[in-house]
Amino acid sequence: MPNIVVIGGQWGDEGKGKVVDLLAPRFDIVARFSGGPNAGHTVRRGDRKYALRHIPSGILAPNVTCVIGNGAVIDPGSLRDEIASLAGAGVSVEGRLWISQRAHVILPAYIEWETKREESGVWKIGTTRRGVGPAYAGKIARTGIQMVELYDPERLPGRIATALGLFNGSSGLSVAAQGSPHRDAAGDLAAAFAAHAGALEPFVTDTSRLLAERIASGARVLFEGAQGAMLDIDHGSYPFVTSSNSTAGGACTGLGISPTSIEGVLGVFKAYSTRVGEGPFPTEQKGEAGDKLRERGHEYGTVTGRPRRCGWFDAVATRYTARLNGMDCAALTLLDVLDAFDEISVCTAYRYRGSSISEYPAEPWVASACEPVYKQVKGWRRDTTGCRSFDELPVEARDYIRTIEDLVECDMDMVSVGPTPECSIVREVSKLSAWLGG
Repeated sequence: MPNIVVIGGQWGDEGKGKVVDLLAPRFDIVARFSGGPNAGHTVRRGDRKYALRHIPSGILAPNVTCVIGNGAVIDPGSLRDEIASLAGAGVSVEGRLWISQRAHVILPAYIEWETKREESGVWKIGTTRRGVGPAYAGKIARTGIQMVELYDPERLPGRIATALGLFNGSSGLSVAAQGSPHRDAAGDLAAAFAAHAGALEPFVTDTSRLLAERIASGARVLFEGAQGAMLDIDHGSYPFVTSSNSTAGGACTGLGISPTSIEGVLGVFKAYSTRVGEGPFPTEQKGEAGDKLRERGHEYGTVTGRPRRCGWFDAVATRYTARLNGMDCAALTLLDVLDAFDEISVCTAYRYRGSSISEYPAEPWVASACEPVYKQVKGWRRDTTGCRSFDELPVEARDYIRTIEDLVECDMDMVSVGPTPECSIVREVSKLSAWLGG
């Protein structure tokens, strides 16, 4: 069993939580390397639904160790609530959850600032308003607060004062000296963080060393990404992106592991496309088709509850992310949502000012103005939720999958036809099947 990275291949919400939950029992460790409470991973077990934000989706597998890496950002109060919620559902994290001492902390002021920015309409991105972006901004500006700093009560108020000063100003970003008026507020906040720090202290450790030692001893690790590759801060549809590296390379910097530790990359694609918030979305359907996809796919945000923008599968964007991440194979989720369509469209290219574009453009204004070029694929109008092998799928569904494979240049080794783990089909002759032991 190799160590593999699971990456979303679109704009997030591809179903990574379900895929990780399905694979987790085959691994010893599931390690999350990016994002924060803005990343909602939904896992279903029977009639119960678990909405995870910070904690890796592998936590439901009782013998799996879970790691939140240094590349993630943490809202201590929200994380404590998540741990308590899991405990209430009978899932204990004691001795199985580890948090990097280098992970950065989300301050309440970050949430307030981000909310005001979004409501002002100035440079609106459509964020989840969880303070994640400001936390990463503070990290890069070198004013951020790491988890380890919560355990230095004498130093902490001054560090928080500096952190608060970064977001004090009409422009939203201005640097203030450590001896600023924020010191009083920082003292109150440091005191409030004391309870969180005490509760989380048993989980905080040097996770980079933990992973290195476990990998050296033969442990199998699944590296879990958040959001999707099209939201990567460097390679996504900037500026309408997240604030961290959600591509496979982020696993190295976000966990402090060597690139040689990664032996495979599994992409996750939804059988159609969705996006939350602002930004280019060439295949978006604002009429009947989009509404039908949204209702059949229950496309509402796990974190915010906002309705997602829905559209047809975009092979231009997904071919880009498959290449960018070096995907060895992929999982195709929510195929059953398409069961009710007579005809399905797949975007094969873009048209911009009379010219055909086969690669995703770097310029957001170009991407916003692109018109999709569609290939029409015959629908199957049959319920696929009971299918348990690739051959049981309707021939039209298999043709649709092969069309996507050819366009994306990546094999769809897993196909999901329902919300629970048993609704997942792993193709018998595939790289993923070989990874899992045949």
